[in-house]
Parts: sequence; structure tokens; C-alpha cells
Amino acid sequence: MRHVIALDVGGTGMKAALAGADGTLLYEARRPTGRERGTDAVVEAVLGFAAELRDIGRARFGTPAAAAGVAVPGIVDEQNGIAAYSANLGWRDLPLRDLLSQRLGGVPVALGHDVRTGGLAEGRIGAGRDAGRFLFVPLGTGIAGAIGIEGRIEAGAHGSAGEIGHIVVRPGGRLCGCGQHGCLETVASAAAVGRAWAEACGDPAAGAADAAKAVESGDPRAAAVWQEAVDALADGLVTGLTLLDPQTLIIGGGLAEAGDTLFVPLREAVAARVTFQRLPSIVPAALGDAAGCLGAGLLAWDLLSTEVSA
Repeated sequence: MRHVIALDVGGTGMKAALAGADGTLLYEARRPTGRERGTDAVVEAVLGFAAELRDIGRARFGTPAAAAGVAVPGIVDEQNGIAAYSANLGWRDLPLRDLLSQRLGGVPVALGHDVRTGGLAEGRIGAGRDAGRFLFVPLGTGIAGAIGIEGRIEAGAHGSAGEIGHIVVRPGGRLCGCGQHGCLETVASAAAVGRAWAEACGDPAAGAADAAKAVESGDPRAAAVWQEAVDALADGLVTGLTLLDPQTLIIGGGLAEAGDTLFVPLREAVAARVTFQRLPSIVPAALGDAAGCLGAGLLAWDLLSTEVSA
């Protein structure tokens, strides 16, 4: 059976699959990145995991993978196959595409940014499949974005399009890792909500999921924390839709798991802020944490189709 390797590399763990031509995940596995052992160990873990998947595919389907797609965090030069920088994984200017291709015996490899790759999957087979233009915004440790245009994801001139988490929504606010103050992700990410709720309730172990439960139970302290995040998120999203005019806003990541506790007030807050703009649909992501793997598989199949057409 013809298949590809799909690999989604995160800050602490990797999700991988063998994907069929119709997008079906034929085999799935997870491994730690081993980042506590240093950058070289992380790179070897990625290469070794890919080689393991190649061997499994050959044993199960009688042929090695036709291509591989890999999604990584940080700054990614997709055109040249370079994992340019990742604070969490420690690499810089890593020629990951070439390293993977060499380890896999010369098969073609596509390299993508993790959020844009997840957005590709949401756009083609997930919540954005009926939208020609969408903005995918996962709310996790930080906030990023993927701009979907007619089945592809816009990377930008320098590979950093969609970084909505670094729109300043609260000037003079909390210092962000990027060096600015008051970025959207300092207020409305899952990490920010968890931090604010931990301070409000006095439990340093509390997180965003605990805040959502407290909101649902009617805790006024949690309601205040939650509303602050929703208002900031609405401000950032309205900036995004003013610039991009998408048909659909797809919200994913850990905070979206709160369901209506997030989406009901968020839709109201966005609607209250638009003036001349057309209000897009605001929907939850459909693919969960499988989006990165599914998108990596799509990258691999796209690479093969490009080679055939060339």
C-alpha cells in the first residue's frame, strides 16, 4: 500500500503516523523528544523515529514510504527545509529536511511549521473545509495563527505570517517572550489564563481547565479572569479579521476544549466589536491534537503530486 510518513514534533513529545493517499492514518505512535538530554539528542530522536516508521511501513505494507512530511515548532524556512530556530528544542539553522531525507534513504521530505501544518489539515479536512479563506488560531502555551487561502496556507515573505499572538492588545501590559508588552498571548493563551486563575484562587497548580470549570460553577473570580481573556482575544481576532476578511475563524488548542464556556462569550465579544467588517463564523477546530500529523501527511502527498506534475 502506498503511504507516507507524517511526523509532528512538539516541545516535549512527537506524534507520528503512516498516512494513506486518502488521508487515513494507517498507523499511529508517540515518542518523547528527549529535550532534557540536549539538542543533539532531540535531532537524533526525530531522525530515529522517522526511520522506525519507515521500517514499520515496509513490514506492514510491503513498500517503504513514498515521502515524509514533518511539522516543527519555532521559526521554519519551509522553502529551504531549514528548522531555523526553536527555543524549546534548542536548534538553530538545522537542515532538517536534508537530514531526514538522508536517514530515510533519499525519499523526498517536506518541512512545515507546526501551526501552519495543523491549519492546512483543518482547512482541507477539518473545520475549514468549506471555507475558501479562514484563520486558524490555536490557544495553547502561546497563540499563533494560520492563514488559509483556497486550500493552502500563507507563510508570508519571511515565514512568519499569522503570528496573531504577538499583536499588542494591552499596551504596557505583561512582558512577552518576544520582547513586547501586552501581546495577545500574554492575556488570552491557555497558559495566561491558567496563570491568572492560579493567582486569583491562590492555588499555584491551577490551570486553564480549572478556570473553565470554576466559571461553569459560577465563581465570580473565575468569571473575571475568563472575561479578561475573552475580551483580549476578541480584540486580537477583530484585528485579524479586519486585515484578512476570512469566512471562518477556527479556534483550537487547549482553551477551545472549554466549548460553549469559551465560544458563547467570544462570539458575543467579537460581534460587539465589528463595525464595517463582515462577521465570520467562529467555530471550534475539528481535528484536535491529530491536526499536526494529518497536516504533515498532506504536506508529503502534496510534495509527491508536485513532483509528478513537474
